Amino acid sequence: MRISNFFKLLSIILVMSTIGCATIPPEAPELSVELGKRISAIEDANIKLLHKFFDQKRIGVDKFIENEWVPMFAEEIFSNPNISSAWDTIVKEDDKSQRLKFIIKTGSKLQERINKKRIEIIQPLDDLERKVEEKIRSEYTQARSINNSITSFLVSSSKISETRKYYLDMAGVSDQYIGSIIERTDSAVSELLNKTEDYNDKTIRVQQYLEKLKVIKDSI
Repeated sequence: MRISNFFKLLSIILVMSTIGCATIPPEAPELSVELGKRISAIEDANIKLLHKFFDQKRIGVDKFIENEWVPMFAEEIFSNPNISSAWDTIVKEDDKSQRLKFIIKTGSKLQERINKKRIEIIQPLDDLERKVEEKIRSEYTQARSINNSITSFLVSSSKISETRKYYLDMAGVSDQYIGSIIERTDSAVSELLNKTEDYNDKTIRVQQYLEKLKVIKDSI
């Protein structure tokens, strides 16, 4: 929530509290406490959904790497004349110990490239998830702070139920805002996972994906 909005809301509450004819019913504090609990429950639900969403995106990226990048990396390694020649010699000699050494050596190189590519694609997704979570928690922390102010300046029980959603909206806890981030992230990952046999196209898609996640992250 913007600072100006917070002071605007607090000013409204203070003005309402000065109305002489208003009375604070004994149930008011209990209702405010209940509101605080609901704010926390909604926050927890949103955080769980957020983590599930990003878990699914990571699973999709892992499949993308396994199905598209691993075969390509393997082909690049074995297209090397020296490696290809060494493998042909080992096969002809049928030396199991040499074959094992070759597999271990080339396998470690392949795994190194796979891990590097995975970090390149997954890390921005992890960073974005953390930033969105920080944003959500920050907004709900301010919502709880506002609720504490409401508890101190309650005017009437009728105002509590009528303005519950209004106060949350003013706190900046917008489903549309978070939903927009989720939709844009989903779109970026979906475009990355589109299948193609062209190496250059894969590289371009990865770069576009990274750029889109950066734009989303910077907008939070």
